[in-house]
Amino acid sequence: MTTTRGLRDREEPITMLTAYDAQTAAVVDEAGIDVVLVGDSMGNTALGYDSTLPVTMADVRSRTAAVARAVEDALVVADMPFLSFGLEEAESVRNAGELLKEADADAVKIESGPHTVETTRRMTEVGIPVMAHLGLTPQHVNRLGGYTRQGTDEEAAAEILDLARAHEEAGAFALVLEHVPSNLAAAVTEALETPTIGIGAGSDCDGQVLVVDDVIGLGEWSPPFSRQFGDVRGEMERAIEGYRDAVESGEFPADEHAHVEEDLEDVYRTNDE
Repeated sequence: MTTTRGLRDREEPITMLTAYDAQTAAVVDEAGIDVVLVGDSMGNTALGYDSTLPVTMADVRSRTAAVARAVEDALVVADMPFLSFGLEEAESVRNAGELLKEADADAVKIESGPHTVETTRRMTEVGIPVMAHLGLTPQHVNRLGGYTRQGTDEEAAAEILDLARAHEEAGAFALVLEHVPSNLAAAVTEALETPTIGIGAGSDCDGQVLVVDDVIGLGEWSPPFSRQFGDVRGEMERAIEGYRDAVESGEFPADEHAHVEEDLEDVYRTNDE
């Protein structure tokens, strides 16, 4: 069973994927993935929003609980949604604790910045494992001006490195680095004992994470730093079109898809009389 402490001691790269429902989580877990992230990316992938911003605590709590019920070995990490942390420390800790206590998450992930160092420290102090997240932080898309690569100049890169060190010192058990130059990710990884997990950050991180829809080929679009390892969307289209055609042609349901109860013959005869 994967633990937050065990991630630090691993020799093999850490594998992490998102999941938002029990069936997907079970498949991900059975495949031997180390960490299942109930990401606020559910806003784009599962809830039909244009961004992660509308995702609520109720959304994350419900879907984390579903994932946790299906997972046996992987570490379940719940993403804290926009405005559920970073405003008032007590409320941030209470919201994070709710995801562990009521949704059975093993840890939380927070999109990090200077304002989350002390929040991370306090959460860790009360027993809530925290995964930090630097680089491209989608909850800040309006401030960043889009989903653009971060840390591309010396000042921005130095800030990410400093924040990574600060969150490690505050107790974060892992750090996601998203959409940053690979040489910056390598420098952060070298500087920390805390394991780094990259997404669009090159191969020098201690592990990798992707959105499961991108990996299985379910969405219509995927970012340039991801890779499709399947074509689930194509399989779904073929299956659904096959069902439609079979119903319209009368091929489905056939006799083998139905049941005749012989004892009901008396009912028919009574109605005929």
